[in-house]
Amino acid sequence: MVQEEVNNDGADEQMLGADDNDKLAGKRDEVKFIKGGDQNGDAKIDIGNVNGKDKEEAFTGMTKEELMKYANDPFWIRLRWIFFVGFWLIWLGMLVGAVFIIVQTPKCAAPEPLPWYKRGILAKFSNFDATTDNVEIVKQIKASGVIYEMPAELTYNVRDPDVEEKIKNIVNHYKDTEAHVILDITPNYVPKTSRLLKDAMDDDAKRSAFVWIEKPEVPNNWLSLVNGSAWAEVKPNNYVLSQFGDGLYDLHMNDTIVKKELSHVLKHLIELGVKGIRLKNTKFFILSKQIEDERPAENTKYDLTQYGFWTHTQTTFQEGLGDVLYEYLSVIKNISADAFLSVADDVIRPEVYRTASGDMGIDVPLYGKFVKSLSSPKDKDLRSELTNVMREAGNHTWLQWNVEDADANTEVDASATVLFLSLLPGTPVVPVGKEVYGNLSDTISKQIEQSRMSPSYMHGDFAMLPVDPLVAYTRIKSGNPGFLVVFNPTEINQKANVTHPSLPEKMTVVAISDNYNITNVAAKNKIATEDLEVSAFATIILTYVPVKTE
Repeated sequence: MVQEEVNNDGADEQMLGADDNDKLAGKRDEVKFIKGGDQNGDAKIDIGNVNGKDKEEAFTGMTKEELMKYANDPFWIRLRWIFFVGFWLIWLGMLVGAVFIIVQTPKCAAPEPLPWYKRGILAKFSNFDATTDNVEIVKQIKASGVIYEMPAELTYNVRDPDVEEKIKNIVNHYKDTEAHVILDITPNYVPKTSRLLKDAMDDDAKRSAFVWIEKPEVPNNWLSLVNGSAWAEVKPNNYVLSQFGDGLYDLHMNDTIVKKELSHVLKHLIELGVKGIRLKNTKFFILSKQIEDERPAENTKYDLTQYGFWTHTQTTFQEGLGDVLYEYLSVIKNISADAFLSVADDVIRPEVYRTASGDMGIDVPLYGKFVKSLSSPKDKDLRSELTNVMREAGNHTWLQWNVEDADANTEVDASATVLFLSLLPGTPVVPVGKEVYGNLSDTISKQIEQSRMSPSYMHGDFAMLPVDPLVAYTRIKSGNPGFLVVFNPTEINQKANVTHPSLPEKMTVVAISDNYNITNVAAKNKIATEDLEVSAFATIILTYVPVKTE
């Protein structure tokens, strides 16, 4: 097809004047086609200034002269002041806030010191009458508590004026010392003169306080700890359990009447100034009214008329013991949080003393014959025995270490026994006036007291070290000097050969037992760890700054 020629007879030129053409010429952008370097024939297009402006016409802002025209304008002056004052107010507010946060942030509480009955040695006296000499001994050994044993028949008579006067006299003897009074009481039986028994004889409703059986013959084969049958006929065809001898009658410790009476006793003792109470015979607490026959223990050393012939599963360690004891513990804690309730005899089976929730029903149980083994170490695996005691009692349980269990006829010096026990997790109970206790020097007593006040003892970890044939353990709390305690249970001097990543090359001697006979070892001396040697049947305590390990 032939394109038709268009002829507008110069109409285009007529529509635009000369000036218009010039304007358009000025705005017309030049389009350039630029051949690309690639072989595929690509090309670039350069359109020029898109908006019809030259590069020289780009925005350059106001000059200083132009800005200065507004420097004294009231609006801008006011705005500048607002920003200036606002900045410093915000800065000041941030500063005040930072100071407030620092002041109000709770500080890391320092570990609380141990209660008094865990902090120091407990001194035990065999009588029920304090003397001036008793007080002087307690001051010398830096004891934090003194134990006196109340006669069993007085347990439920603490409100009698004569008994009250006895207790007050003991408390008053120690009012000017730091020692607190602890009483051992026997709550599981009463004498025939007891008001509880008289009430039960007169009123059937009050017989539930005893294990009371109406039967024409002896109820079963239970035996007394003293001799013969454990049953006493208090009325014709009326038998009452009497395990502890003639004229002494067992109470039913889970009965409401007994709980009320014993709670009153505990409260009154605390009101009289007694700070701690230890219960005797807890393993014999009768909590059930079941009276099934005992079974033979198959021990050929005894015959059926002797106590050792039977298992006594019906009369000892009865189920629920931990919960009953915890009720009495709560009675004491509700009166004084600083007081404590414990036992005066080895618990033997610590699991029975736990409540249904798993907590120990008493404070500081007395457990394990480790002290006896420590004082007579021949053919004993002391390390294994101590490890088992700590595990069975509970790794976080604080124990009483009954020094009275120590063998008096032994080569082990009393000071060696007490020193080794002094930094174990527990409280040494030392019998005053007995051979086994010995005469600890003032120096050793003071060193024990200071060491037991340290964070590493009160809150530190306990760990046994493998240093056979010696026995050794450490007490350490992070950020504090640690303690190493070593006992030699053999009859010859022994090299310690202590190797542990946390032990430094040198340590400082804190204390040595009186029988330590290595001449270059003395308190406050430094000693090379690899050269440590321990005398026969002796104990040494050292302190050290732990080595940091990567």
